[in-house]
Amino acid sequence: MFALVDGNSFYASCERVFRPDLKSVPIVVLSNNDGCVVARSSEAKRLGIKMGVPYFQIKHLTRQGHLKAFSSNYELYADLSRRMMSTISSMAPAIEIYSIDECFADLSGIADLTAHGQILRQRVWQWVGIPTCVGIAPTKTLAKFCNHLAKKYPKALNGVLVWRDLGPERQMKAMASEEVGEVWGIGRRISAKLAEQGIHTVWDFYQADTSTLRRQFGVVVERTQRELHGFVCDDLHQ
Repeated sequence: MFALVDGNSFYASCERVFRPDLKSVPIVVLSNNDGCVVARSSEAKRLGIKMGVPYFQIKHLTRQGHLKAFSSNYELYADLSRRMMSTISSMAPAIEIYSIDECFADLSGIADLTAHGQILRQRVWQWVGIPTCVGIAPTKTLAKFCNHLAKKYPKALNGVLVWRDLGPERQMKAMASEEVGEVWGIGRRISAKLAEQGIHTVWDFYQADTSTLRRQFGVVVERTQRELHGFVCDDLHQ
């Protein structure tokens, strides 16, 4: 079983670690030279601030006191990332760091995966101060999808989703409710081409003919679909 552990709004959350007064304040982090927004807290997202928006377009919100903007502090983010990954590795026999704010972890053999996921989240929060979501599934692709759902439905799932806990009917509904672009590795270009074939949702992609996908889109897309079916095509890289 794989877990995908992801720091929520990571750069913005890092800025809050040593500033508890910013707990519920809308935060954005800006690119080099403060050009545009590269990270947003959930509160900033609710203000309608889009990723990549030029800072000058929203600067009035900071002057009015509705928003806090920070220049990028990559040294801070890297340090907190190392602490987060070290904390996660204390609860898994092996991890694969995927990016500065997320990693895969091997949770094979753990009986109560939901409880373990919750303890993992609590430990990262207590030791590092970064809020996380955890998706757990038999493949990396499904773990990523579970993580996406855990972020999308924080109250219902409390930040952790184990794929097998949904059951077949709820798994189908979850796939049918999400656009195919939410699948890890299916980018905008491939999504557009899949749409031309009538494949719009994750469920459409799951049901598509595998040999046709391989012929039209190559082996990588075929493997992605197989991972949605629970077949491991990409193991942990340590």
